[in-house]
Amino acid sequence: MGGTFIRACRFNDDGSMDEVLRRPCPAQGEQQTVIDSLCELVDKIITSRVSSIGIAVPAIVDIQHGIVYNVCNIPSWHEVHLKEEMEKRYHIPTRIDNDVNCFTLGLQHDGEGADFKSFVGIAIGTGLGMGIVINGQLYRGANTCAGEVGSIPYQNADFEHYTSSLFLRSRTTDTGITLAQKAADGDAEALQIFHEMGTHIGKLLQVVVYTYDPEAIIIGGGLAHAERFFDASMRKSLKTGFPYPHILHRLPVIYTHLDDANLHGARYL
Repeated sequence: MGGTFIRACRFNDDGSMDEVLRRPCPAQGEQQTVIDSLCELVDKIITSRVSSIGIAVPAIVDIQHGIVYNVCNIPSWHEVHLKEEMEKRYHIPTRIDNDVNCFTLGLQHDGEGADFKSFVGIAIGTGLGMGIVINGQLYRGANTCAGEVGSIPYQNADFEHYTSSLFLRSRTTDTGITLAQKAADGDAEALQIFHEMGTHIGKLLQVVVYTYDPEAIIIGGGLAHAERFFDASMRKSLKTGFPYPHILHRLPVIYTHLDDANLHGARYL
């Protein structure tokens, strides 16, 4: 689930994806309206052979009880007992976790994270989130709040407002896709906006390195497809003022090629 789209997928026993569906998320709707939208997608792909459901949500989650709290991009979702709702409806076990935790699980098992024991996964899209793997284990923290680096105060807001589509919306009425197309066509304003966003992402990566000193940083999400327009300024900003250059020399910053990593990760719940 995301603030812009809800996607659903059925996995086969061998891990292959049998069907993937997508629909807009009615993010400004009432709590039950959003739940019904999710279930309408599940209804289209569930079969009698499906044995469990995994759900990735952009929020803090009580993973033991499957309660979703305070979804920033879905204002009506203050406290949603989603596990209870899904199991009552479908009568099969349901597991729920933060969407970027699932994204990072997907990278760990099926993507570039398989090459590292300790890494962070960063998803840049409607918002910004991070998942953390330490010694082969996903680290959630005491309240599934570990990795919420987007909420760290930065300049006159927080990092998420400078490193996600929120930043683009503060600078232009264009969507990320339209802005990327303009940048590809050489539009100076579009290129400048991505350059500035990359500078802010670089500062975020400094915080990540200071905090976790990972073996690798793996970046994905919808806006990561525009990497060629912000990568250079991001890497320059990461190096600027960082006092331990030998660490950055050893640190790979990678863009994932795993499509639907969060769906893959939801499977591993």
